[in-house]
Amino acid sequence: MVTDQRPRLSREQIFRTAVARADRDGAEAVTMRNVATDLGVEAMSLYHHVANKAELLDGMVEVVLDTINEAVAPLVAESPEDWKPVLRERILTARRVLMRHPWAPGLIGTRSAMTLSVIAYFDAVIGLLRLGGFSYDLAHHAMHALGSRALGFTQELFESVGEQSDEEASAMLTAMADRFPHIAGMIADDPHAADDAGLGWCDTQNEFEFGLDLILDGLERLRATS
Repeated sequence: MVTDQRPRLSREQIFRTAVARADRDGAEAVTMRNVATDLGVEAMSLYHHVANKAELLDGMVEVVLDTINEAVAPLVAESPEDWKPVLRERILTARRVLMRHPWAPGLIGTRSAMTLSVIAYFDAVIGLLRLGGFSYDLAHHAMHALGSRALGFTQELFESVGEQSDEEASAMLTAMADRFPHIAGMIADDPHAADDAGLGWCDTQNEFEFGLDLILDGLERLRATS
């Protein structure tokens, strides 16, 4: 009796395999063929479950966002005063997940934003603000102020610089010191610690928490006077 020894595939298995490939080699290394190879199947087998590479990338983002939602779920405010420390910890927890998938922020900004995972995450953020006494109008302003920081990362100020390595970006700006002395002086001062890990050219942990605390402290002052 001959049995079919081909591995049984599922969409979740394919997406998680793609995430593992991206974690290892970067998102640019994710192709239908490479993911099929990692799964030990022919590339055509994937198309029975995933329509194309765009859907594969969307699925990878969903895996990461689902992981974030699972990680932050236990962090619940028990009183109105808890809104700020709990929101801060939820955001930093999301960031810790992203640090395991450093390619994800780049994809999150380019994929379909209104997925159930994204909606669930931001609904919980707004819920915390409401518990803390924020009106819907002030919560709306807060979400705009937080932007991508609410999910644990900051977008690059200059996209073209963000595509370069830290060393290349610094060298380029330093070379223009005569035209842009203040930027060159700031780079020469180099306030970032060598081990200050991050998710972009200037998205280091210290800078992320500095900006996050500025926003949360400002929101607390607005909430108290509204």
